[in-house]
Amino acid sequence: MSAPTGRRRAIAKALTTLLPLAPYADMERIRADAGSVHMKTLPPTIAVWLATIAHIRHAHTDYEKLLAEGYDRDSARFFVIEQTNVMLTRWRATRLLEEDDEDE
Repeated sequence: MSAPTGRRRAIAKALTTLLPLAPYADMERIRADAGSVHMKTLPPTIAVWLATIAHIRHAHTDYEKLLAEGYDRDSARFFVIEQTNVMLTRWRATRLLEEDDEDE
């Protein structure tokens, strides 16, 4: 089931605020993830941030490759922080990922 209309609008606003230059295909995937059932208890801005980081990590970094090579999740996440921030910068994000960010 999709998010209620007010939440969808709040997610859309948070997404365009956070990622003004993200490509449409990426924004649509992030929007869908941020509106998913497991994110419904989070404020829209937090849901968008978490969905953004997860999307970039899985679609635009070596994260999956590192996992396949036997790295644990925390190590793989650490090693892709720079790649994640390069993508966030390219999309003119209003914040970057810090080493000590609590996500997912």
